[in-house]
Amino acid sequence: MNITVTDLTFTYPSGVTALEGVTLTIGSGEAVAIVGENGAGKTTLVKHFNGLLKPTGGTVSVGEWDTRNYTVAKLASRVGYVFQNPDDQLFERTVMKEACFGPKNLGRTADEAEAAGREALDAVGLLGEADKHPYDLHLSQRKLLALAAVLAMRTPVVVLDEPTTGQDGRGIAAIAAIAARLKGERRTVVTITHDIDFAAENFDRVIVMAKGRVIADGRTREVLAQTDVLRAAEVEPPQVARLALAVGMSATPLTPEEFVEELVARE
Repeated sequence: MNITVTDLTFTYPSGVTALEGVTLTIGSGEAVAIVGENGAGKTTLVKHFNGLLKPTGGTVSVGEWDTRNYTVAKLASRVGYVFQNPDDQLFERTVMKEACFGPKNLGRTADEAEAAGREALDAVGLLGEADKHPYDLHLSQRKLLALAAVLAMRTPVVVLDEPTTGQDGRGIAAIAAIAARLKGERRTVVTITHDIDFAAENFDRVIVMAKGRVIADGRTREVLAQTDVLRAAEVEPPQVARLALAVGMSATPLTPEEFVEELVARE
């Protein structure tokens, strides 16, 4: 499902303008990472996708729906949003009830909702915690539960806000596997992240934002090779790209595997 943003501006009630003239299209089935320093406008932008914010100027459409004309509850059937802080999202008394709430709210039967919830919990490794209270889980698990609650809704668009923050290697691997599965299902995946290595390894397109504007947008390898653009956005290239530059490689590897391949090719 396409997301179309046209000349979007947004000003908070305090008078701070967070977005200025943002125009972009995210195609159905794309995997897109949005990067930039704190205050660049990333979260403000994606909160327009599910109607949490409404444009001050310009338009945002999800499919054929202009978000100005639809409630957050209605847009939730198209855009699943996983908050950076899971405590802003979780409220049920058990892990299983949390995972089942979204599909039930979308009109699925109790059996359908439970099946979707169990599948989502299994995907994030929390099926064994189904009877626990969400706040008996530690923070990284609560983040995974918030992700499961959105996955269970099976929305055509999934937005991940800083999904790897607070996760160990196992948690990051689980999130990467889920992103890959969503891509395989041709669902649209958008992440906001400061984890540039996660973006490089798992997303096909990168949008760079600074001061409320898009300053670069393109294929991941091409964008992350633009060191001047990344510097302007106060974003460092991936670790392997920095290492490649340090040893004089002309290529821009995005993963350790690519770095090794390039080293072998040079011998």
